[in-house]
Amino acid sequence: MSVVRARVEDGVGVLTLHRPERRNAFTSEMGTALGEYYRAFDADDAVRVIVLTGTPPAFCAGADLGGGADTFAAPDDPGFSASPVAPAAFDLRKPVIAAMNGHAIGIGFTLALQADIRLVADDAAYAVPQVRFGMVPDAMAHWTVQHLTGVAVAADILLTGRRLDGAEVVRLGLASRCLPAAEVLPAALATAREIATHVAPLSAALSKKLLWDTARHGYGPAAVAALETELHHRVMGTSDAAEGVRAYLERREPQWSARVSAELPDPVTGTSAGDELVSGLGEK
Repeated sequence: MSVVRARVEDGVGVLTLHRPERRNAFTSEMGTALGEYYRAFDADDAVRVIVLTGTPPAFCAGADLGGGADTFAAPDDPGFSASPVAPAAFDLRKPVIAAMNGHAIGIGFTLALQADIRLVADDAAYAVPQVRFGMVPDAMAHWTVQHLTGVAVAADILLTGRRLDGAEVVRLGLASRCLPAAEVLPAALATAREIATHVAPLSAALSKKLLWDTARHGYGPAAVAALETELHHRVMGTSDAAEGVRAYLERREPQWSARVSAELPDPVTGTSAGDELVSGLGEK
């Protein structure tokens, strides 16, 4: 049985971390599968939004400690990376929502921090405890946590490895909403369907890219203004720009025509996907 389950419905691709007997503890197999599904969904224009969640009762309990004291033994693989999911969620062209419906510890938390939107459970535990295991935080957490919260809060979280509850995760700016665990995935799916229906796919992709590029490169207001103007020139006069206004005035759902796969380079290959779309991804 796959350690990552995938399905597509109403423009939303749902990826579920699935090792319930181990609280979805992370393995290299899971990281490989997640990266493959990220690439597949990102290339498929039928997928407008991606939701990442875990089989209850956890989101991801962190690294699988089944190896005991050898869990973090020196790797034999010369290609080992502390960022085992490629591409990262922030490099995808589609919005990614992390529905953190239970405990998210270690890499379970740091991977979710690469998403664009996060929802957390009010009764779950969240932590980046790698320093308590003689390790170092992973999945670019030294950048994502600092970007989301600032240096002081990042130091508090990464250097102590302490646990947070859902309410504190939201208060610190690491997630946008805190809900009862059973409501996290439904709320994430509702947000995803809202985006999939009412948001122009190319507009979402361009806005997401500018958001994360600003974080990467530290653009100031003048640079952002220039880039926003450049993106306006790109979308103004297009069929989607006209369709958005028509749909609003006619009080109906818009019918978007721009194809992100053809308009923006693939984050992995740097080329456009063209007509090579992924199809037939059901529950696996």
